[in-house]
Amino acid sequence: MHSPSRRHLVAATALAAATAAAVAVTTTAGASDTRQQARHAVKGGKAKNVILLIGDGMGDSEITLARDYVVGANGRLNMDAFPLTGSYTTYAVHADGTPDYVTDSAASGSGWATGVKTVNGRISKTPDTNRALPTILELAQKNGYATGSVTTAELTDATPAVLASHATDRSCQGPGDMAKCPADTLAKGGPGSIAEQSVNHRVDVLFGGGRQRFDQKITEGPYRGLTVTEQARKLGYQVVTDDAGMKGVKAGKPVLGLFAPGNVPTEWTGKPAAVGGTAPQRCVTSNSGRPSATPSLADSAAKAIQLLEAKQKHARKGFFLQIEGASIDKQDHAADPCGQIGETAAFDRAVKVARDYAAKHPDTLVVTTADHGHTSQIVPLEATPPGLSSTLVTNEGQQLKVNYSTNTPGRSQEHTGTQVRIAAQGPQAYRVLGVTNQTDLFTTLRAALGLR
Repeated sequence: MHSPSRRHLVAATALAAATAAAVAVTTTAGASDTRQQARHAVKGGKAKNVILLIGDGMGDSEITLARDYVVGANGRLNMDAFPLTGSYTTYAVHADGTPDYVTDSAASGSGWATGVKTVNGRISKTPDTNRALPTILELAQKNGYATGSVTTAELTDATPAVLASHATDRSCQGPGDMAKCPADTLAKGGPGSIAEQSVNHRVDVLFGGGRQRFDQKITEGPYRGLTVTEQARKLGYQVVTDDAGMKGVKAGKPVLGLFAPGNVPTEWTGKPAAVGGTAPQRCVTSNSGRPSATPSLADSAAKAIQLLEAKQKHARKGFFLQIEGASIDKQDHAADPCGQIGETAAFDRAVKVARDYAAKHPDTLVVTTADHGHTSQIVPLEATPPGLSSTLVTNEGQQLKVNYSTNTPGRSQEHTGTQVRIAAQGPQAYRVLGVTNQTDLFTTLRAALGLR
């Protein structure tokens, strides 16, 4: 076992100081505070607002890896501070209803969005008859709530798509991407692509990537010849493309924020895992491929909350908002531990935004969870994994080895079928306790907002 060099220790100390302001750094001595919060948190009643935070692919291993690297083994992230914590199962189903033990993001998202299990690849439709199912966002709109979706993926990617669209296959993201969804095309009387449906739903706030999908031309229907972005403007959307534009938006009209052609670039970079491992490395907490005008997930979340609250200022009803840290999953697929940890830390800062809002608005239910587990595992330094691995030097100045071995090197790493954490605070938060099913989250959200 090799000890970290003095250079590593100095660098670790400097970065730890810089990172401390962005994440919650508590120790296990705070457990009594959490227990006291829990006593006050076990309550029913109705929520005015719901904020659902999804760390895509953020299983317990991904959370632990980020915690160990950023705040230390005895530290705590913001997402660790929720008073009530449970686990939920994530399996999908086959068309005949039998279990498919490893889900993708489309089926898992459809589970909490509709309360119904479906087949992998399908967006908020039944597994057998391919029939559209009402989503939690659609029900919230029907009941007078403001709605929003914020992501670091393309806005047409699976997790945001499950809220405001219905598609036979998750690949049908723009008008030019409809090969696997012939019955969903406008020409066949269907609802169109995921991008078209998302703006047709008049979701109040849509922030994420995916500009390339919205720049595709519509080939059928009343907006034929226009791009989806132009369709959005016709429907009254304010369209913004960077941090300054987002922060300058005024409440009153829906907002479409398209902050990247595809997925929003990651915040951190580093060497990906390799066969035989890597030399001990520190992550680079910047990305030359990420434009400086790209808003952070935390800033996007804060702006979304501001806009949704402003819309409902004089209404008795509040809002429903989903916030996704999408590239935890994407960097896990790529066996890129630094990219993955940076995205988990960025997601954790968005969790802080939500919890800070709820502290001032206790009638807000905040839930954080994942859609499925993923591949990264922390293993002993002396281990020699058969797949890809990397050794990191944490902010504590210690070495940590992370292993990616759910697929052969050179192929995308895979999801896992494990149960994942779900934690909550606010009205109806007690429903996450114990081991529940992913579809039970739909019931929790629906009960909290009193949706019919």
